[in-house]
Amino acid sequence: MVTGELKSRIDAVWNDFWSGGISNPLEVMEQLTYLLFIKGLDEQQTLAERKANRTGEPIEDEIFPAGQEFRPEGRAEGRPYGDLRWSAFKNMSAAEMFDVVGNYVFPFLQERAGESTHAKHMRDARFTIPTAALLLKAVDGLDAVEMKDRDTKGDVYEYMLSKIATAGQNGQFRTPRHIIELMVEMMAPQPDDVICDPASGTCGFLVSAAEYIRREHPRALTDDIQQEHFHNQMFSGYDFDNTMLRIGSMNMQLHGVQNPNISYRDSLAEDHAGDVESYSLILANPPFAGSLDYEGTAKGLLQVAKTKKTELLFLSLFLRLLKPGGRAAVIVPDGVLFGSTKAHKELRRILVEDQKLDGIVSLPAGVFKPYSGVSTAILLFAKTNSGGTELVWFYDLQADGYSLDDKRTPLLYESKTGVLAEGLAEEEHEKNNLPDALARWQERDGAEIERAPTEQSFCVPKVDIAANEYDLSINRYKETTFDEAKYAPPAEILDELVTTEQEILEGIEDLKTAIREEVA
Repeated sequence: MVTGELKSRIDAVWNDFWSGGISNPLEVMEQLTYLLFIKGLDEQQTLAERKANRTGEPIEDEIFPAGQEFRPEGRAEGRPYGDLRWSAFKNMSAAEMFDVVGNYVFPFLQERAGESTHAKHMRDARFTIPTAALLLKAVDGLDAVEMKDRDTKGDVYEYMLSKIATAGQNGQFRTPRHIIELMVEMMAPQPDDVICDPASGTCGFLVSAAEYIRREHPRALTDDIQQEHFHNQMFSGYDFDNTMLRIGSMNMQLHGVQNPNISYRDSLAEDHAGDVESYSLILANPPFAGSLDYEGTAKGLLQVAKTKKTELLFLSLFLRLLKPGGRAAVIVPDGVLFGSTKAHKELRRILVEDQKLDGIVSLPAGVFKPYSGVSTAILLFAKTNSGGTELVWFYDLQADGYSLDDKRTPLLYESKTGVLAEGLAEEEHEKNNLPDALARWQERDGAEIERAPTEQSFCVPKVDIAANEYDLSINRYKETTFDEAKYAPPAEILDELVTTEQEILEGIEDLKTAIREEVA
């Protein structure tokens, strides 16, 4: 947990960047990531030196070779490798530090970053801190933030990432952490899983899966074979934004995953169509309305869903990437659940008839505010290629522990928020449904089957879904009695109306597409 003192120090560093002329939160995060990477290299060298002193053996592949100079290409003068270490330049004057970091340390990262996943992303590192004074403040600030162990390092970086989400439009890259944790808990990753997020961003899903493995399967990190799998094969994430790749891979590294496969890739492109049936678990929140190079889209995806809607193409991609027996928890806009085009209907039919659709969690419209009020849901399914759907479990998640307005203010004490909160009273459950959703999901093949469609969760037979053209929207099957009807405050009703209007407009566009398809 990040304490108040740590938060204050990180906030101070962040504010220094803003007042120093870097106002783009992603650029702030990127520069902090570079500095943390440099600091980490110095820590690695220190550990190697201590080991060498203890064993009497020389250091293998020394990061900062003693007694040697580093001379960047095109520069007449070099600097001793020792000057490039965090522990050395942090004590220099502001002007000298600015010269060393900008003209020597960053070229050093580009030339000799190493072979780890994160190091590869450092090779195109650009130093954009504009002044010596700002660099000095940033180095002093980060040096004062103690990150002694993996938990602290991970929590500090997560707190930095949370500041992206509160700083403007770039927050779209970040799925709320408590929603990620709900999806991970529902999927219950296993030590032998091979996990992928094809739209990984800051790697929040992969980090949460790694933390779940550490907590629930600690022996997986003591067995040599499973440990090697955990650090090198278990996690794959793809993105086509290099800044996100650097931030995401650093997030994984600081959470103790040494060499995940975090790679540059347009997951929908034909160039990467060969990555078939490679993963046993997919966790993702793909782009809903992103731009699409239709001509460059993988033909195999278009055969399943001939559409330009990225949310449908990603759903088709997930089915392609999963091994038989693999499972997925992915976020989709509600339009995927009830859209009327051939592509919408066919993908839903495939999920229900050809694969095994396990459940749908309807999320509140405000989950992604202030950036979007669009209604979304979590799809939970397994790839079987032979059907298997008998009942589909639905859960109407009405509260996630935070206000559903633009401020997203916590409604409960920290111990009562999140999916693992215990002992919630009824009035607390009304503000945080996540623990209840997980508990009911785990009983979906038992007590949940007997629940009536008037309750918060219930099961629907496959035959009823097929009879409704595979409509998967919860409102198609949920029943509300007059006594149970609740009326929201006017502000929430207005927000809901705006969302409904957006859904109606999208539905009209889908209807137009469906009519054109019928005419054709």
